[in-house]
Amino acid sequence: MQKALVAGAGLVPRHLALVPYLAPEEVQQLSAACQGRHRERDALLIDTLYQTGLRISEALALTPRQLGSLHGGTVLTIQGKGGKPRLVACPELLAARLKSYAYDRGLGLDDRFFPINRKRGWQIIKAAAARAGLTKKVWPHLLRHSDAIERLRQTGNPKALMLHLGHNSPLMTLRYLSTLTAEEAVRIQQGVVF
Repeated sequence: MQKALVAGAGLVPRHLALVPYLAPEEVQQLSAACQGRHRERDALLIDTLYQTGLRISEALALTPRQLGSLHGGTVLTIQGKGGKPRLVACPELLAARLKSYAYDRGLGLDDRFFPINRKRGWQIIKAAAARAGLTKKVWPHLLRHSDAIERLRQTGNPKALMLHLGHNSPLMTLRYLSTLTAEEAVRIQQGVVF
């Protein structure tokens, strides 16, 4: 069984380990810290990673053709890990930003929103984190974790989250539920007065 180290807790099974994540206000700081001539693109990349939970490779491959609608809302048609297709909910404000960005840049239906490589994506996020003064270690997949935690916090639906993220196993998704449960347990116990 694969093990992970959790601060102060020793070795625990990976699916029970606490998942690191950024709070919504930390993601806003990260996005706002983008600078330079590609500031708009970089902030849009960060917000897309966070608000959709896409993997960095999925976000970097994203094109205008992948934006669609379902039940009156915007969805992204994603080719996930192993070539598995899935529909990903896209918040309307983010969808409007993506469409506006594509229009302003004259992107064709099959042009990528973010024509950069994974290494450059990492550099953008690390530089923004340094400028934002975030003390946590920040990397692209942390935004996926942050999306998962926020979606689970708001919906309480692990099955819907599992489908949203394209996980094969419920154990992958249960890590997020375990993190929220552990945090809530600590908050409750800290309220005990002796």
